[in-house]
Amino acid sequence: MRAELLQLAASLTRRGEPFVLAVVVRRRPPSSAQVGDLALVTASGVFHGWLGGSCTAPTVVREARRALLDGRPQLLSLSPEPEAERRPGANVFPMTCQSGGSVEIYLEPVLPALRLAVFGLSPTARSLVRLGKSMGYQVAVVGSPGVPASELFPEADQVFASVADLLREPEVGHRLSFAVVATMGEGDEEAIRDALALAPAYLGVVASARRFAQMRDTLLAQGVGEAALDAVRSPAGVTIGARTPEEIALSILAEIVARRRELESAAAEAEEPFEVPSEALTDIGVAPEPVSAIDPICGMTVEVATARHTAEHGGRTYYFCCGGCRTRFLTEPERYLQAGAA
Repeated sequence: MRAELLQLAASLTRRGEPFVLAVVVRRRPPSSAQVGDLALVTASGVFHGWLGGSCTAPTVVREARRALLDGRPQLLSLSPEPEAERRPGANVFPMTCQSGGSVEIYLEPVLPALRLAVFGLSPTARSLVRLGKSMGYQVAVVGSPGVPASELFPEADQVFASVADLLREPEVGHRLSFAVVATMGEGDEEAIRDALALAPAYLGVVASARRFAQMRDTLLAQGVGEAALDAVRSPAGVTIGARTPEEIALSILAEIVARRRELESAAAEAEEPFEVPSEALTDIGVAPEPVSAIDPICGMTVEVATARHTAEHGGRTYYFCCGGCRTRFLTEPERYLQAGAA
């Protein structure tokens, strides 16, 4: 099972699809989970693996989807006495499986890399590629037709002769894109137009303020929107007195990091306390959270669309985490419905 899950994780990573790895880090008998039990939850909410009884899966899937949204690891504690388990750093939920016991599960979101698109063949462009790659970005270089750019950028993940080739690449695996034009006199205006076609979260141009003003006038005359040009950062980078290509690259990457954190903070502040915005999930390739119901026996949250155990009573459908809960409900439905209402 572990080998299969690791192979699945590797396959999802290659395709740039987000997922969550979940591993049992602590258990208390008689829980059927064992320390080291592993599961993988995809962005669409599909659960692979084993973390103990079926009662844990709905909670893990729900919290895994939230972890994909904010990108932060989580520690889940499922216990029949949740108040006794509450402590900083742990999200505690009731464990209502009939087998009893408690289990703690660590969730590690694995998100696709952010893309850094570098335009140009200049020394600054080369430094940007090296530094961006070392910082974990998926680095793409857009050079010039007929120029063997792959020899100049051995560290780059992808090298394209034109932005048209880049745009043909699937974008599934990139949460955000950042772009830097470092052509420095070689087709600057064309490179800026091409970079804008990527709709990046950040676009910086390596040029003096005077030179960019000239480029801006030319692009406006060519029909490029004023608002798009107003968002361009030029001279690109934070002010650190950079002179060498390496120092300029450092200042630009620092500005990109600042922009990235700004966007993440804005997204976190906009998030509703108990509802994950569907548009935010779509941005990172996560499907909207499915409709759920509460198991009237154990109180676990069950996804309606994938529920395997259901029962009809009084003209209404009830959903259960496992067959045992369904059997108990059918034996005395009114008793459990009254207890749930209370």
